[in-house]
Amino acid sequence: MSHRKKGFVNFLQEFSIPLIAGVFVALLHANDALTHLAGLLRVLQVPEGVIGLLDHEGYHHILHWKPLGDVAIFGHALDLHFLINDIFMVFFFGIAAKEITEACLPGGSLNPIAKAINPLFATIGGVVGPVGVFFAALWVSHSSGAFPADAEWGVLQKGWGIPTATDIALAWLVARAVFGAGHPAINFLLLLAVADDAIGLAIIAIFYGDPVHPAEPMWLLLVAGGMAAALGLRLSRVNVWFPYIFLAGPIAWSGLVLANLHPALALVFIVPFLPGPKRDTGLYIQADEVDEQESVPQPDALHAEHSPLHLFEHNLKLFVDLGLFFFAYGNAGVAFAVIGPMTWIILGSLVVGKTLGIGLFGWLGMRLGFPLPERMAVKQLAMAGFIAALGLTVALFVAGAAFTDANLQGQAKMGALFSGLVGLVAVIIARPLGMRDSDASASRESEKGEDESNDVKSTAVEGVSGPLPTGPSAPLQQSDRA
Repeated sequence: MSHRKKGFVNFLQEFSIPLIAGVFVALLHANDALTHLAGLLRVLQVPEGVIGLLDHEGYHHILHWKPLGDVAIFGHALDLHFLINDIFMVFFFGIAAKEITEACLPGGSLNPIAKAINPLFATIGGVVGPVGVFFAALWVSHSSGAFPADAEWGVLQKGWGIPTATDIALAWLVARAVFGAGHPAINFLLLLAVADDAIGLAIIAIFYGDPVHPAEPMWLLLVAGGMAAALGLRLSRVNVWFPYIFLAGPIAWSGLVLANLHPALALVFIVPFLPGPKRDTGLYIQADEVDEQESVPQPDALHAEHSPLHLFEHNLKLFVDLGLFFFAYGNAGVAFAVIGPMTWIILGSLVVGKTLGIGLFGWLGMRLGFPLPERMAVKQLAMAGFIAALGLTVALFVAGAAFTDANLQGQAKMGALFSGLVGLVAVIIARPLGMRDSDASASRESEKGEDESNDVKSTAVEGVSGPLPTGPSAPLQQSDRA
């Protein structure tokens, strides 16, 4: 229920334009398409040194560019790729941790836990399904000789974590187009995606450390030290977000780097300590409880300030949203020539695994007495599972951590990129399948009528005058406020 975003920059944020643009520019650059601009650039008298960077070799040269010279941290050269994946992405995952933290507050999607049971069941399916499909497809491909003879199973199987996560921003964008603004399926999908990515963070931390250097758990004491520092700030009633992020955060980051684990997760351990609002107003909602209070005239004595947790996201979200252009550019530059069996395994694991896993586990939750949100039927559940196959951002990130072999990594990244086509397919088939509110309402009313008819028959047989008891849980009822 936030106010409508206005302005060009907000348009870029809302529709994930920087991320999408970064993907296209990277693909064009890595496949030598930008070389066609050489003639125009020469007319514009652009230096030959710049024009020489337009081919695929130039793309990789840019990624290894060291803007700070030979400066290194803990033995890691600060090239562009490291700055993007190991420093910038700290803030991306920090904002994801903020959403999970707020979802646990009163009014949040995970509080009380009972109303989130069905989406959480679906989340489990959204992880188990893709992993199961991945191993099944990999076994068939490996057994049939689809991979080179020297391809080792132990190396290939490391890709199992790639199809487990969902791109939250793109899933939200597609869900609005498919279901219509305000449909409960949007919040259902957002909750599923946030929980999905929480599991993805754990998978990255546990299974995808530095492949060259073995993990050194002793250094995790530094991560604990960062958490202790954040707790100390909280107990000292430090009510600004800056010290938590830039004092405790670097301590945790250093611990992960020295432990040879991925440092992009550093703020996941710190953000939960930031003082937050008393209640949550919804997933990825810009307005918090203070904004809602200020929309109604209040006495001066009741004036409240935004929490540090809210201000952390408010102050950094523009930086992160625009910076996703560089993340996409730095990770999506894959030559089409590398398309191979791992490409189709990743894509199939996302599309088939997510759709079946989320659909089956969501249906299982219904059978156990935890219903879907109102105005959601089984077909909306299946569509939510299909949209969740948009694995782009986190899938690209995990692919970079899963494989050190450039060819396998490229194949896996191409599968993650192709999953972006799921959004287009979902929008095209939404109307014929009747995914909008009116169709969902009619479907639910039909199901309700059948249930009432069955209840009447049962009570007539048993001689009971009132309707039979129903399941213990209330449906998840949240509106899409974005």
